[in-house]
Amino acid sequence: MIEKNKIIETYNFRHACKVFDTEKKICEEDFLTILETGRLSPSSFGFEPWKFLVVQNKKLREKLLPVTWGAQGTLPTASHYVIILARKQKSMRYDSDYIEHMMSDIHHLPQEASEARRNVFKTFQEKDFALLESERATFDWSVKQAYIALANMMTTAAMLGIDSCAVEGFKAKDLEDVIAKEFGVDTAEFGVGVMVAFGYRKDPQKVKTRQSMQDITQWYN
Repeated sequence: MIEKNKIIETYNFRHACKVFDTEKKICEEDFLTILETGRLSPSSFGFEPWKFLVVQNKKLREKLLPVTWGAQGTLPTASHYVIILARKQKSMRYDSDYIEHMMSDIHHLPQEASEARRNVFKTFQEKDFALLESERATFDWSVKQAYIALANMMTTAAMLGIDSCAVEGFKAKDLEDVIAKEFGVDTAEFGVGVMVAFGYRKDPQKVKTRQSMQDITQWYN
């Protein structure tokens, strides 16, 4: 088991690295480990509403630059750059082919158990969280799940001494147009949830600033 002080050291090490050292590249083994922790991440109902696009091609990165104002420093310099897609309502409805695929082919549920879970998910979507009220509600829920994978990949990177930066600074509609045209993504099924850059820092890290534990925590014993 990892020592507790090493866990805190890892979180103090991690910061939003805006520009990376272009002379240093992440080795394949380390990056595949980062991706694997994204793949193994938990999601609501275990439905994994994400897909990871690893963008190493320089010309494709240049296509992203005009619509990604928050990555002007990271896109040209990152060792590895990942677009995390999140599934839209088309494939996340309780009665979609994708949900059937997940329950039958991935979870290997027998028919009776599959129908029971589908009914629970239907109630969850229609009533508990009202996810089917709009396309945006469903997509935002999928993005929440994608952020779990994002966080796990960034933490794993930090444990390996690798820097990262999550990127939300993009023009969503324009970026969807780019990934449809240049990456062949079906944007009726997927949208961009978030992006993340990985590499090695070029400049010294600034002192980490956070609110105190007392300010953000309330206990009810």
